[in-house]
Amino acid sequence: MSNENSKIHEIRRLTTPITFKDSKAYDSDGNRVDCVETLSEIKYIIEPKAGLLSDDEVLQYAPDSSCASRIKLRRGLGDISDILSINNSLIGILCVYYIALICVFIPFYYWGNKIVMFVILILSVLPLAYLYKSVNSKGPTRIKAKKPQKAASQSNPTTIPENMGLESLKRYEKELNNLKVLYDVKEEVVKDLIEKSFTPPQITYDRFINVVDSSHKLFYNQYDSALNIINLAAEDTPRIEGELESKIGNMKAIIDQIEDLINELVINLSSDDQTSEEVKNLLEEMENLVGSVKEY
Repeated sequence: MSNENSKIHEIRRLTTPITFKDSKAYDSDGNRVDCVETLSEIKYIIEPKAGLLSDDEVLQYAPDSSCASRIKLRRGLGDISDILSINNSLIGILCVYYIALICVFIPFYYWGNKIVMFVILILSVLPLAYLYKSVNSKGPTRIKAKKPQKAASQSNPTTIPENMGLESLKRYEKELNNLKVLYDVKEEVVKDLIEKSFTPPQITYDRFINVVDSSHKLFYNQYDSALNIINLAAEDTPRIEGELESKIGNMKAIIDQIEDLINELVINLSSDDQTSEEVKNLLEEMENLVGSVKEY
């Protein structure tokens, strides 16, 4: 379970916006984030830690990282930007390489040495052939990155164009998306623990699953409602911001309850008592939370 907690923490680190202090960028753990310069832009990219996420999770949560570029090239999905992402100095190296070839080529051209000229021609083509092969080669599998499975609630909300909404409210949208990612991961973990702790069709198992399913519907109801407010509000008012803060607070409360349930189930797995009082009390608290937010 420590691996699952590490994965959750890593996903949170990758999806949390970077902060700037004294003209330096840092991730949510306080680690320095280096600046990456390309031909067209300068950006800060958080690299995933090795061994915590699967290839598909890297593509989903850190799509601009050099690790994601290696995965895309290995699967035959990459392009020249992915090659440059892996090796930022590649352009400079190629420039030096071809300048050196030209300097060697010129005297042999005047001397008419066709053998050496042919060798130089081959050497000039090799890097280009390597780049072409890297970009166009097909890996053993061409699998697209997974998208979050629960991107929308069960109620099928109305699709809203992304360019709608007040810019002053957009700061809430990133926080909502981060909470959604975090909830999806924790929900998957808690369901796995419930399967290990209780054998269906036990009443306790059914009760846990029903509470988790109710929490899922409630969480995404709050998420969709908040997005609708962000995209449809005509003006930014204290009442609008208060409503958004309230819905975000409800989402955080649900996540906290899921996290507490995960911790109790982990402890319960190593205990002889199949349904400890702490787990029962926590289940009742979750039911009360779902009921209170529904009433609200």
